[in-house]
Amino acid sequence: MASSPTTERALGFAVDAYLRRLEVERGLSPHTISAYRTDLRQFTEYARARSARTLAAVDRALFRRFLAHLSSEGYATRSVSRKAASVRAFLADAARRGLIDANPAQSVRGPKRPHTLPRGVSTGALLAALDSLDGGDPVTVRDRALLELLYGSGLRVAEAAALTVDDLTDDHFVRVRGKGSKERAVPVGPVARSWLRRYLLEARPTLAKTQAGAALWVGVRGGALGPRGIRRAVRARLGTFPHALRHSFATHLLEGGADLRTVQELLGHIDMGTTQTYTAVSRTHLRSAYDRSHPRA
Repeated sequence: MASSPTTERALGFAVDAYLRRLEVERGLSPHTISAYRTDLRQFTEYARARSARTLAAVDRALFRRFLAHLSSEGYATRSVSRKAASVRAFLADAARRGLIDANPAQSVRGPKRPHTLPRGVSTGALLAALDSLDGGDPVTVRDRALLELLYGSGLRVAEAAALTVDDLTDDHFVRVRGKGSKERAVPVGPVARSWLRRYLLEARPTLAKTQAGAALWVGVRGGALGPRGIRRAVRARLGTFPHALRHSFATHLLEGGADLRTVQELLGHIDMGTTQTYTAVSRTHLRSAYDRSHPRA
């Protein structure tokens, strides 16, 4: 049954409809949808407690008080900024659809996020840790292949978890489905290719059961290895998170002379500004090398 204009403007209904559109029309990952849902439901509960049950009742003052409330509750600046962005995007969508006249959060400035550089792993430490994984048991072979691919191709953890055997299109590229279901072909280096071949020939047939289907990565119980399992494997083997390998991938490319546009395409970034964060990391590396090496430094 079609919803009435009054129902569409109810805050809870509008949030649920917005989340469905994000999932169906934009193809966002379940993890991203879950983050939006958490942020928007928190805002909805706050608004309802202050008798704001419709979109029309949400004004600039309410949004500002919501942000102040989050800060007073001890949320980190980064978390407050993310929640503000979620609510702002939701209200902007409502304005585009004519459910409200304008986005009341548009001109409200959120807390200034501290500028933090991505943390990678030094080349020497990372290569030494990877080379130490030379066991022949199926799980060690799987983990070595997984880590080599994460570092060698800069994949997001969700992208790695979504890979199928068929995504290894040839010996030199892997087909990756990124954010918004956008596909890209990412090169696979010779070391990663070697370990992937060994994994597919020796380890995966031993680990995989029927429920694994075509999933590339398989857990010890025989099913597909999801993002959580990948995070556990990286943590156990390297003592860090998968995203640190992605950071290392980008940073080491720039330090080696790769141009920013190429790194952007390899990472699957839509916005060049996201990739430019890594130039600061590279500049830090250059400054450190200068300080160590130049007699006038």
